[in-house]
Amino acid sequence: MGSQEKYVTKQIQERFRQLAKEARDLYLTTVVPTLDHVPSPLEFHRDWVCPNKPVIIQGAISHWPALHRWTDEYLRNILSDKELTVAVTPNGYADAVVGNKFVMPEERTMSFTEFLDTLDQKTDSQGVFYIQKQNSNLTEEFHKLIPDADVQLKFATEAFGRLPDASNFWMGDKRAVTSSNYQAACYKENNTGTFEIVDDHSTGEVPWIPLDPTNPDLDKFPQFVNARPIQVTVNAGETLYLPSLWFHHVQQSHRCIAVNFWYDMEFDIKYSYYKFVESLVEVVGKG
Repeated sequence: MGSQEKYVTKQIQERFRQLAKEARDLYLTTVVPTLDHVPSPLEFHRDWVCPNKPVIIQGAISHWPALHRWTDEYLRNILSDKELTVAVTPNGYADAVVGNKFVMPEERTMSFTEFLDTLDQKTDSQGVFYIQKQNSNLTEEFHKLIPDADVQLKFATEAFGRLPDASNFWMGDKRAVTSSNYQAACYKENNTGTFEIVDDHSTGEVPWIPLDPTNPDLDKFPQFVNARPIQVTVNAGETLYLPSLWFHHVQQSHRCIAVNFWYDMEFDIKYSYYKFVESLVEVVGKG
């Protein structure tokens, strides 16, 4: 790289640092705010969706019978021998980068009773088991639970002007974690009870963020030292609005159930600016 190219690269990197600082100074906070009321569709759209800021909302699902019904005993009775799709990994990291590959979990079909027995360690099964399908499994595999919960957030549906693209039921324990282009692969348990990584050529390459924010490799990702991650705890009965284009890393402190509503983003000027900045980062990185 010549002296002129080095100068340009350094200037672009400095502009990125200024961009991050201005964003933190002007509209980002060090904590995720909490609303003690359910916002109107106008308030939600004006104060959180348009500025693209996260928020915790209390009371949005306080009317759900699920909050007091969804015990192990109740779920065993309702779902019983219902066949479900369960993600299995050796370490709890589903859909994560391992080495130079994007590795998806092994998917197994089992009854809900078998799944709970596995979480309770009543079986000899190896690996970490987690219900995490993102194909609107609440309305498909778990439709028997719909009387206990809504399949949308009404204020959000009105604010976005459409129903959610997917309504998902997730369940796991504290071992389950969610997390350039990588060859897609998946875990597969072999006859010895250990897991191996098998390439998934049908999926091809997958764009993903390989960095673990809880233990970043600063030798490999030195610019992460400029990042300012925001940590937030979502308690039972609370709702977290996570805006589009926010990278996130999720861990559970104990066994829990979550219901996720996926409203697809608008591919507007915000997305165009994001892709422009992303492309500049790639150019500077290659330089």
